[in-house]
Amino acid sequence: MEARELRYFVTVAEELHFGRAADRLGIAQPPLSRAIGQLERRLGVELFTRTSRSVALTEAGAVLLREGRAALDALEAAERRTRRAATGTSNLVLVTKAGASSELLPKLLDAYAAEPGAVPVDVILCGVAEQERHLRDGRADVALLHLPFDSTVGFDTEELSTEGQLLIVPAGHPLSGRTSVSMTELAGLPMPRWPGRDGTYPPGPGPEVRDNAQLLQLIALDRAIAVLPESCRSLLPYDLRTVPVPDAPRVTTVIAWPPHSRSRALAALIRTATRL
Repeated sequence: MEARELRYFVTVAEELHFGRAADRLGIAQPPLSRAIGQLERRLGVELFTRTSRSVALTEAGAVLLREGRAALDALEAAERRTRRAATGTSNLVLVTKAGASSELLPKLLDAYAAEPGAVPVDVILCGVAEQERHLRDGRADVALLHLPFDSTVGFDTEELSTEGQLLIVPAGHPLSGRTSVSMTELAGLPMPRWPGRDGTYPPGPGPEVRDNAQLLQLIALDRAIAVLPESCRSLLPYDLRTVPVPDAPRVTTVIAWPPHSRSRALAALIRTATRL
């Protein structure tokens, strides 16, 4: 397969509409349709089921979408890292979700900076579900990810910490005085809806949320409640309350990196993280 054909396919698979996909790609629709047809003939499979009103992925198409995104990310990562190598830049780029690992991150950066031969570390604070993509496409060398929310497929990882979760509610909320609460009791309440890896929001009664600052303001306004890792407690404003949720999934923070990396600076950073 050619990278161009694969990029065409992924765009159509994301839009499920040849016209919108052609607009995104900046080409006319007929050559896009021909390219997809050629790709299907070469693979000997049908990637889409098409009617006059809709376009849908076949099972084979769903597999190629997953594999194709990974392949395009790998190409993009190779380009970025090659250009960085040519500039002689020795710094590391670490990505983590804004508002997460708020206690661990400064400790890690300070401890690593004290190591002999440490290099500068640039930090990218990104939105929900974005740090994994930064690592896959080469924008970052290393990431702090959080299980079970992020995927570590294709990465090498080391576990750093595991913690429980808390219910966050405004002062005066009916649940604010409880010593604990179960996930079952929270069913149907306005929990935040975070965007998935494809950028779409799941259905539900709660508000669509992009970042922690927005979420905390919505909770303070009594428009939402949330279940967040225990480490978020230090970031909460005074007018919010926390209640333990013993049966919520425990959150494990891991440090993740591409398995083919041969950076000694990155190895030193990972050793520092596991020691902490």
